[in-house]
Amino acid sequence: MTTFRPKYITFDCYGTLTNFQMAEAARDLYGDRLDEPGMVKFIKNFAAYRLDEIMGDWKPYADVVHNSLERSCKANGVAFKDEDARMVYERVPTWGPHADVPSGLAKVAKEIPLVILSNAMNDQIPSNVAKLGAPFHAVYTAEQANAYKPRFQAFEYMFDMLGCGPEDILHCSSSFRYDLMSAHDLGIKNKIWVNRGHEPGNPFYGYTEISDISGLPGVVGL
Repeated sequence: MTTFRPKYITFDCYGTLTNFQMAEAARDLYGDRLDEPGMVKFIKNFAAYRLDEIMGDWKPYADVVHNSLERSCKANGVAFKDEDARMVYERVPTWGPHADVPSGLAKVAKEIPLVILSNAMNDQIPSNVAKLGAPFHAVYTAEQANAYKPRFQAFEYMFDMLGCGPEDILHCSSSFRYDLMSAHDLGIKNKIWVNRGHEPGNPFYGYTEISDISGLPGVVGL
């Protein structure tokens, strides 16, 4: 991708900017009941069921966590308790950024408005955003859009709120399945994949790869 100065840089939050710690929460809950291969399988199931849970009509994220954790427990022969799901959900606002995020964002924020589009609840994400160390022009949630990514409705809500089109933004995410595949299909040509190591790359979707947010200023010529 040649240097592109967008009207907005839009971001996924959890996993890309905020250190997403669902796997750690699962280990804290079930690590004493599963051997390591079993724990790895549980974590993969938990991630897959979370994606499955958000593909239909919008529902509160607490329900997404509850249902996906319960389904993972069933698939792995582990007893499920409602309070386990509440514990995981309540951890989300406590998570902070990856170490590379604050300085990388701060440099770019001086020149280009930053926007978050997140699969979050309205009362959940402010604490995470406050820890990122940079000002954001806007933060849009799945609750506001009435849809979770990767559904197009979430992105379309963001376009409507910003009064712009796919050609005006640079979208930045560590996830193909939640963000970059949909961004490609919606005509967002300028994309950044932050390779956090939790998904393999796929050049078909057309992106600039960076290892962390410290590489972002260079992509936009700063």
